Amino acid sequence: MSEAREVLVIGGGQAGLAAGYYLRRAGLDYSILDAQSQSGGAWRHGWASLRLFSPAEYSPLPGWGMPRQEGEEFPTAEHVVNYLRAYEHRYDLRVHRPVRAHAVRSVGDELQVETSVGTWRARYVISATGTWERPYLPDLPGRDQFTGRQLHTVNYDSSEPFRGQRVVVVGGGNSAAQILAEVSQVADTTWVALRPPRFMPDDVDGRVLFGVATRHAQQGSPQGVSDVGDIVMVPSVRAARDRGVLIAQPMFQRLTPRGVAWADGTEQDCDAVIWCTGFQPNLTHLAPLSLSVADDRVPTVGTRSVDEPRLYLLGYGDWTGPASATLVGAGRTAKATVAEISELLRA
Repeated sequence: MSEAREVLVIGGGQAGLAAGYYLRRAGLDYSILDAQSQSGGAWRHGWASLRLFSPAEYSPLPGWGMPRQEGEEFPTAEHVVNYLRAYEHRYDLRVHRPVRAHAVRSVGDELQVETSVGTWRARYVISATGTWERPYLPDLPGRDQFTGRQLHTVNYDSSEPFRGQRVVVVGGGNSAAQILAEVSQVADTTWVALRPPRFMPDDVDGRVLFGVATRHAQQGSPQGVSDVGDIVMVPSVRAARDRGVLIAQPMFQRLTPRGVAWADGTEQDCDAVIWCTGFQPNLTHLAPLSLSVADDRVPTVGTRSVDEPRLYLLGYGDWTGPASATLVGAGRTAKATVAEISELLRA
């Protein structure tokens, strides 16, 4: 097949849907290409106990707030998936799935997007593929020699497989804290982080972060919300702190066949290592454009690529807008992006 649009959005998660909302409202000819078979973006792959950091009313996409989840102050990943599915249908967004974009190329005055179902053409492309498909694993000595189980956040589902085992959880962010809180109830856990984790006050959750992100957006600041702290003290994490398990050790230097070893010679045996070490932007489809990339970031002015001005990037992190990788932040950056594209098309 071959299709032409004014705007193509690559990615049908929260950032892609937010873009679709504003594209529809602007009356532009657009399509959203989503590699997944169902709605929900990366939230479909979260572990069973994953929670938002804020109540539902503080995590809206544009136009329609997230309904509260009965019996839950902080919504589950499943609730977010249901919300995104309903949002997509509520606004009749033009999502095509499963359609995987393999390559974006510059062809004349258009961008050509080669996909699993054919070639699409567009005046402008919004890349909103997120980071979930590119988990980051530090290249430490001995990682291939460790005989126990290793898995990244993307592969974690529940604590039950680790019952009665010795588990090392690596990472200093929210994923590490929430997974540690769960696994520590059934296993002997050790928490390891490159830097000492920073905990937010107990009364700070997404409601406060919402305000911080709003101020940054109003001031045009590229910063996010990390100046408040890194780890939100959701109920499960507070409970882990009260049990005395939220104590992080310095990062080990290498893995051994039976465990991990620190620079001072200390070794510790373990049965499993859970890498909660983050993600990198999924930008492989942009390789044919030969964009300059530094520290996994594409140079942008706002969300517009410096090297390819017909390309916009949404939802990859604070470098694409304050808190743009969150539900509420995705809406703000999408609004500004679509407004700019609309102006360019009118011109």
